[in-house]
Amino acid sequence: MERLFISDLHLSEAAPDLFLAFENFLQDHCRDIDELYILGDLVDAWVGDDDDSPFAKQLKATLNSVVDNGCSLFLMQGNRDFLLGERFTKAIGATLLPDAHVLTLAGEQTLLMHGDALCIDDTEYQQFREQVRSDAWQQNLLAQPLEQRRALARQLRDMSQAENQVKAYDIMDVNEAEVERVMTHYDVTVLIHGHTHRPARHPMPELKERVVLGDWNASRPAWVCRADDHSIEFLHLPLRLA
Repeated sequence: MERLFISDLHLSEAAPDLFLAFENFLQDHCRDIDELYILGDLVDAWVGDDDDSPFAKQLKATLNSVVDNGCSLFLMQGNRDFLLGERFTKAIGATLLPDAHVLTLAGEQTLLMHGDALCIDDTEYQQFREQVRSDAWQQNLLAQPLEQRRALARQLRDMSQAENQVKAYDIMDVNEAEVERVMTHYDVTVLIHGHTHRPARHPMPELKERVVLGDWNASRPAWVCRADDHSIEFLHLPLRLA
């Protein structure tokens, strides 16, 4: 069983080179993969599964090709695509995971998360996260016309970028005590997540380990995690635009 884990692609119609790099990545690195896991922020913004834009249609076709080629696809919501739902995943033959999913990798109980829930020192963001993840807030938003939702998505993205520029560097990272608490709660020895854009492999006490996936940029290789029945690898895989 070969599994590949990626996160934080932030695909959008404004970045066609990145989308091309993603499509080429699927061809170059996923043909021998049994399962592909995308742990949140697949796109830079998702306004709902009813999005009928050319970008949304292209994304649907690209992901559907992964499944058609025999690779099982698993998606997780991130802080940019928290409106990604069952309607979209079912349409492409994928599975939508909760933001805490346990599976066995190379004999190790492993927890998959997007990672934003671990950044508890950023209290302002956690309040925002609680709001936008509530059923009532999402139902109200999804009742709005698509153009209105797109405008709100642009506004939220711009606000997030502006706020992150003035926040202290350390509060936007995970809280180590929270990491330990969550891993203990789920009784796992490995945690794989994204969100922080700080790719690294962190050894922890008591033979535990935290693997942080990287964000994507068309001009540099992508940090990903690959696992089989015997090992968990942290790899820097090239992206190509031709």
